Amino acid sequence: MTSPLFRTKKVEQSIRDTEEPEHALKKSLSALDLTVFGVGVIIGTGIFVLTGTVAKDNAGPATALAFVVAGVVCALAALCYAEFASTVPVAGSAYTFSYASLGELPAWIIGWDLVLEFALGTAVVAVGWSGYIQSLMENAGWEMPAALGSREGSDVFGFDILAAVLVLVLTGILVLGMKLSARVTTLVVAIKVTVVLVVIIAGAFFITADNYDPFIPAEKPVPAGQSLDSPLIQLMFGWAPANFGVMGIFTAASVVFFAFIGFDIVATAAEETRNPQRDMPRGILGSLFICTLLYVLVSLVVTGMQHYSELSVDAPLADAFKATGHPWFAGFISFGAAVGLTTVCMILLLGQTRVFFAMSRDGLLPRFFSRVHPRFRTPHRPTILLGVLIAVLAGFTPLNELAALVNIGTLFAFVIVAISVIILRRTRPDLHRAFRTPWVPVLPIVSVGASLWLMLNLPAETWVRFGIWMAIGFVVYFLYSRTHSRMATGEDMEPTPPKPPAS
Repeated sequence: MTSPLFRTKKVEQSIRDTEEPEHALKKSLSALDLTVFGVGVIIGTGIFVLTGTVAKDNAGPATALAFVVAGVVCALAALCYAEFASTVPVAGSAYTFSYASLGELPAWIIGWDLVLEFALGTAVVAVGWSGYIQSLMENAGWEMPAALGSREGSDVFGFDILAAVLVLVLTGILVLGMKLSARVTTLVVAIKVTVVLVVIIAGAFFITADNYDPFIPAEKPVPAGQSLDSPLIQLMFGWAPANFGVMGIFTAASVVFFAFIGFDIVATAAEETRNPQRDMPRGILGSLFICTLLYVLVSLVVTGMQHYSELSVDAPLADAFKATGHPWFAGFISFGAAVGLTTVCMILLLGQTRVFFAMSRDGLLPRFFSRVHPRFRTPHRPTILLGVLIAVLAGFTPLNELAALVNIGTLFAFVIVAISVIILRRTRPDLHRAFRTPWVPVLPIVSVGASLWLMLNLPAETWVRFGIWMAIGFVVYFLYSRTHSRMATGEDMEPTPPKPPAS
């Protein structure tokens, strides 16, 4: 007899749950909406900051190749996500996929992981957005009071009011409906992509060919570290990656990979997509391709404008324009980054509320949170609860040390989804799959290996914090979720018949 901890929820049951009137989300999204969501969450400060930082420290002009390598690793995971999201078009992303293939306890673990990942991600991005806005305000001669400014590096008591207000405003937009959220995101993403394209086109006129020589600088070995802030692979095997050279490209890829994080959030909106079988693969893969292309072009521009050894760490792209005698672009880039972070914050919050909603609908969290708004058809209860909590978190806490937890959580989800594709192919070969991941099981296995490799390159301290959060999750599961699960209580999983229309 199968252990209750690994009882799986049939795909048909998951789809039936989406038809219950009190728990059904409104289907309003198209492939374009999903692509915009993906581009909106992937392109953030990384395109303005990370490109130059990695070029100076790890790969030089070959940073463009590092983005290609990272994009390929993400594409492996994206192909697995595309199959699942089109086959099981249910809110919850990796949580829902693992419930259908691995069982309840693994599903709970990944759901608990995603709740932390999206919560911290939203708070971190909100704090970063606040920093950009305050910088723009200072350029205009306005200055926030210290008690209401950023908490980053501050020794006095205060509250980052801008970060908190941003989260609360976006919470309200998400409560009012997905289509409104999609329209706001489309507008903001259009502005953000326009800024990126202007930077690429304008920067192309200031490229000096000599800055690309050598395109792949000579390799420089890095001594292995012994503290908790060193990568786990160094502490385990004493191995240290090299900077520059061919190996430096892969070292850089492990860093710039995190600039791609976010495409998996598109899968959380599968239940609200009008034609998920067709549109989910298009949205996931399309947004990833667009962002990879933009990242490669930006990295080529910044390393062509200024020699990689002279790039600044804090604002390399803006400073590269200053070095060529065009300081006006610095403010323009800050404006683009501030606008871009707005959509990143909103879509991270969207992803978290959908995972929370799916776990609540299955009984692993209180069912109170699985009721949708009667008019807007959105999960308003978890959206408001999580929005308020994250606003407080963003206002009071400098989160730079916790940001790495977002990365390990995402990679962990990649591993689970890839394994789930292999298992569900074997256990449910009869399922209709509108999109099929090619070369199964080889491609998912390669995806698992690539994700684990990047996880091993994260600091050991991040692994410790991740383990603590997972331990808390186990306690919650065994004290509440295991006995309140709909699978455990034997609750009738058939859909509730719709109420007759009023005469």
